[in-house]
Amino acid sequence: MIPTLIIEDEKPSARRLQRMLEKENLQVIHSLSSVEEALDWFQKNEHPELIFLDIQLSDGLSFEIFDQLEICSSIIFTTAYDEYALKAFKLNSIDYLMKPIDEEELQAALEKFRRNRPIRPEVFDIGQLKALLNPGARDYKKRFTIQVGQHLKLINSEEISCFYSENKGTYLQCSNGRSYLMESSLDKLEPELDPKEFFRVNRQFIVRLENIADIVAFSNQRLEVRLKDYSGQRIIVSRERVKAFREWLE
Repeated sequence: MIPTLIIEDEKPSARRLQRMLEKENLQVIHSLSSVEEALDWFQKNEHPELIFLDIQLSDGLSFEIFDQLEICSSIIFTTAYDEYALKAFKLNSIDYLMKPIDEEELQAALEKFRRNRPIRPEVFDIGQLKALLNPGARDYKKRFTIQVGQHLKLINSEEISCFYSENKGTYLQCSNGRSYLMESSLDKLEPELDPKEFFRVNRQFIVRLENIADIVAFSNQRLEVRLKDYSGQRIIVSRERVKAFREWLE
């Protein structure tokens, strides 16, 4: 069965679509209803083969998901409006279905997906084998190369205060107060960092333990992290990560 995700903010539409997909022998693994919920889910779960994606969600356009994350799944857009069709097809789009979804049009879209279905082989290399046999021996990144004009600057992990994203860019903040633009994204950086040293407190920040100066209670059972060498925007631990953050501190 094909692992499939539904992102739709209208519950009746989501339930109807799920019934239609299950009739077509698709495995609906989850149903999400907002941009924020989708961003959080994609960061914690393996991306499915296929996504049915409503364009207008309760907290914005679903295109915002692609501005912040790299999504490898195939996508079938569902919407009551056709004004976003061109932008949709610039993404990983298989088809564009108008609501209410017609059963024959759905079948045609799924047939198109199956004809062009990417092969997802199980790749198993020696690095994965070592990690499975000895997870504690994983080599995390200890040094980062930053381009400053025509020069390359090497920064060791112990010099870092945090990594953060701002205006679609990713930055490395040093303990000397300087920040540098990076080519990587936080999503790509996170698995390269030693989890004993670094923790991703929300979508915008990864902080280093040694550079935490203070932790203050914030509203809705959240926490605010204050760093020794960073005075930019407030760093708030997202509510769903507070428990893991407390465990990490210990």
